[in-house]
Amino acid sequence: MSSESQDNEVDVVAEDTQKPAKDKKDKKGSFWKELPVLVVVALVLALIIKTFVVQAFYIPSESMENTLLVNDRVLVNKLVYHTRDIERGDIVVFNGIDSWDSEVFYEEPSNPVVGFFRWIGTAFGVIPGEKDYIKRVIGVGGDRVKCCDSKGRVTVNGVAIDEKSYLYPGDVPSLTFFDVKVPEGALWVMGDHRSVSQDSRSHQGEPGGGTIPVDHVVGRAFVIVWPFSRATVLPIPETFAQPALQAMGGAIPLLAGFAGAVPLVLLRRRLLFWRKKK
Repeated sequence: MSSESQDNEVDVVAEDTQKPAKDKKDKKGSFWKELPVLVVVALVLALIIKTFVVQAFYIPSESMENTLLVNDRVLVNKLVYHTRDIERGDIVVFNGIDSWDSEVFYEEPSNPVVGFFRWIGTAFGVIPGEKDYIKRVIGVGGDRVKCCDSKGRVTVNGVAIDEKSYLYPGDVPSLTFFDVKVPEGALWVMGDHRSVSQDSRSHQGEPGGGTIPVDHVVGRAFVIVWPFSRATVLPIPETFAQPALQAMGGAIPLLAGFAGAVPLVLLRRRLLFWRKKK
């Protein structure tokens, strides 16, 4: 074999061994170029999901103990109330803008960069939102919510609810007496830790008599996702499934309909009577 042929083979081998290193370098460079795009796409998708489907929320106060503890993170279903009405016993997150004062106060960041990251943290449930609240629905539109009966229990439409399964140990249903007719399109909400919760009872002197508008509800908290040791679903307590309670709630609009219809029927009969008499 000539020396020229040997030189060509050496060049080919050297070229072949250099190509993989170059390809590896190109791929590495391509990854770092694509990383910002991937991060932006992930953030956009996450924001879309958080806006329309599911959002994580941070628990900042003790008002829902022991069901929810400070620093817990819950997932909130934002679609559920497009398919069904809000039910008694649901744990809901709602917006208190132009309504309730915040239970936890935070200084507004003066630095715009810090403000941006705070907004991101709030959006993804890493830090609490100043005007977001989380409470349990006790009464819905048309209900009469009262405390307390002879045994110290909260009643809804005259039916006592058994709150032992979720009420904070040692707390009574309420030290504040109230008797409220919940307006249509509104909710009466209370925290599970009644002795510290600033809920509907604390806002009775405000417009709405302490109730919150249904359209302020963000969604239903349905599961604790952090910390992992506390991960669990958040079901509606069985006491809210009492047949008498459900029947009364459904009967109120029906009774109101009858109350309005009876005078109309009597008026029609009287008109017919006078026409025949003429």
